[in-house]
Order: sequence, then C-alpha cells, then structure tokens
Amino acid sequence: MNIHLENAFPVGKYLVSPLTRQTESGRYTAHVSIRSGRGQATHDRVLGFFPEFGTRESALRYAAAEGQRWLKQRHCNA
Repeated sequence: MNIHLENAFPVGKYLVSPLTRQTESGRYTAHVSIRSGRGQATHDRVLGFFPEFGTRESALRYAAAEGQRWLKQRHCNA
C-alpha cells in the first residue's frame, strides 16, 4: 500500500495535510493530519475515514474538507 502526502495548508494556528492511501484493490482511502505547535510542543492528530474513492483527487478533496470540518466543529464546541 502506498501512502501519498499532499499539499498542506494552514487553517488558523493549525496545519492541515490531506493524505491518501491506495488500497490493494486500487481504490483510495482518505486521511488528514492536523498539526499544531512547534518543536517539542508539536501535536499531530491523524484522522482516517471509511469511504473508499475511485480517484486520488476525490480522496484528497474529502480529506481536506473533513479536516476543515473537524477544526470548525472543535472551535464551535469550545
């Protein structure tokens, strides 16, 4: 299985990095890394999602959107 790290983008104090993984069947799963802090105070949360996608681009869009949604939901509940 290959894991692809794509272009990261900032959302406030966080760095959101969409990732994809190609499954044995050739489809793609979406994951997102949400990082905050610097140096030894860095915290990185990686979320994985159940849907599989036919294209890497679709999985990337889903991962990016879910990362933004997770951050928005976290800030609304804070």
